[in-house]
Amino acid sequence: MKKLIFFLLAVVLVVALAGCGSKGTGGTKYKFATNAAYAPMEYMDKDKLIGFDIDFFAEVMKEAGLDYEITNTGWDTMLTNVKQGKEFQGGVSAVSITDDRKQTYDYSIPYFESMNMILVKEGSPIKSADDLKDKKVAVQISTTADTLMSKILGEKNPSLKRLDNNTLALMELENNGVDAVVADIAIVREYVKNNPNKKFVTISDPKNFESEYYGILLPKGSELKAKLDPAIKKIIENGAYAKVYKKWFGQEPDTKKLLEQK
Repeated sequence: MKKLIFFLLAVVLVVALAGCGSKGTGGTKYKFATNAAYAPMEYMDKDKLIGFDIDFFAEVMKEAGLDYEITNTGWDTMLTNVKQGKEFQGGVSAVSITDDRKQTYDYSIPYFESMNMILVKEGSPIKSADDLKDKKVAVQISTTADTLMSKILGEKNPSLKRLDNNTLALMELENNGVDAVVADIAIVREYVKNNPNKKFVTISDPKNFESEYYGILLPKGSELKAKLDPAIKKIIENGAYAKVYKKWFGQEPDTKKLLEQK
């Protein structure tokens, strides 16, 4: 009889534990990809994945009650795999929302305002994007910087160097392989901050480079959008977003403008 009681208790315990998945997930763990070469948005600190996007996404998934993991992949690999929606259910990697990408992907609501910026060496004659027309420029391939510079220089112009990530683009500028780098403002400013002795100059050009917004990248028709959008809105409204933003950028975000975006 005692053996039977112990057996029944063990069965009950196993069933109870099986039901203890993440809140609202039924035990589902969602897999997301990122390209961790985009400091301060996402990058590797030894073997640890850190950055604004990583902390922001943790708050979103906590609010949504969803279990998840993020894997560091290459940029193009992330785009391809999220499009397929098999290995990864989404991408969190400072992905700008564009009309072109909307043909292939779904997005969460916007969560970050950005703008492309020009980086040159001190003493450069370059003062705006118009000055880049006869110069060598490095960009990360398949980014909005690539799209912008393809329009300015010409898509097949050999002076436009499309590289796998911004780290390589910045190295090209350091080694005098190009005259300028065009990349997201957060990446450019972080690089300048971390390299004060290299005498780089940042150039904003709102006439040619308009504001753009990041969203969480999702496969077309993803059921996750209905879960992520309310969670993003909630953490922006309750102050959790501002806390993460100040941690990484040292200032308050314009959450009012962000919430006005659709």
